[in-house]
Amino acid sequence: MKILVADDNPDSRQLTRDIVASMGHDVITAVDGPRALVAIQEYHPDLVILDVNMPGMSGFDVMSALKSDAVTAQIPVLMLTALADVENRVHGLGLGADDYLSKPFNPRELVARVNARLRAKGETDDLRASQEMIRATFERFVAPQVVERLLRDPSQVKLGGTLQEVTVMFADLEGFTSISEFTEPATLLSVLNHYHTLIVNIVQRFGGTVDKFIGDAVMALYNTPLAQQDHALRAVRTAVHIRDSLSDFYQQFDAAFHMRVNFGIHTGMAVVGNVGTPQIMDFTAVGDTVNLAARLQDICTDGQILISRSTYEQVADHINAVPVGYLDIKGRQEPVMAYTVSELVS
Repeated sequence: MKILVADDNPDSRQLTRDIVASMGHDVITAVDGPRALVAIQEYHPDLVILDVNMPGMSGFDVMSALKSDAVTAQIPVLMLTALADVENRVHGLGLGADDYLSKPFNPRELVARVNARLRAKGETDDLRASQEMIRATFERFVAPQVVERLLRDPSQVKLGGTLQEVTVMFADLEGFTSISEFTEPATLLSVLNHYHTLIVNIVQRFGGTVDKFIGDAVMALYNTPLAQQDHALRAVRTAVHIRDSLSDFYQQFDAAFHMRVNFGIHTGMAVVGNVGTPQIMDFTAVGDTVNLAARLQDICTDGQILISRSTYEQVADHINAVPVGYLDIKGRQEPVMAYTVSELVS
């Protein structure tokens, strides 16, 4: 760890330096306030041990500058001073000091205070790293309120590959390939983005996670990263609301761009976590559950919402659905029982 000791008294500075160095830390020293501030900005230490009475800038002035800069604001500060009265302590703590130790001090107490500050910093850094990971992983794919819940309690997120039940929904634009043959690329991309915006907004409204875009298709996950007891119903409600929103949505396009959206939904076990390399990774689900949802969507036509038996069993009391029988699914030895959702009833 790098620790800055700023004190204009050479004896006090040397004593503090020797104690901190004996703890195995790298020590940087400064003899006054301005040099302390320069050293903080240059070395970005893990802890600043700061005297109050220094020439050029007082410790209070250095503290104020340090805490007002976003780059250095998180560096903990232990103030060392002969000013032991309550008013100065309150002033220093009010500016952002993490601890206060009066001179003369017992070396063992300084060691204990330094260890406590560094331990707290480590915990704070770990929490901040978790929060940054959560933002980088989920901010683009889930509703803002979900991200905020995750940031308040990062322990809710278990990354790295967890086997769990999820509901997977694929939504695909019917006829998009044919339309792309006679449409200018810029126009086609604009139309596609409008459809995706509609789909993503409704996915997020019902607490889904937008996993990825595959051409004109959207893959969404439910029951991750936050647990949802009604995840299957959320996915079905998403599909029904997207379908029901299309008539008004079409008003902005020529009839040639009025495409139906086909849906495949399946509930089952999948491995959920970060997939990729240390440099490039995505939060996703992998396994047969994902494949079956995609296959169900592949055989849909005319804006159909096709769900598997496992999904149906979880939502049967909330929908009207028509059984379509056992379907032969590519890549599966056994046929799959499926249902077409006609409407929500609750």
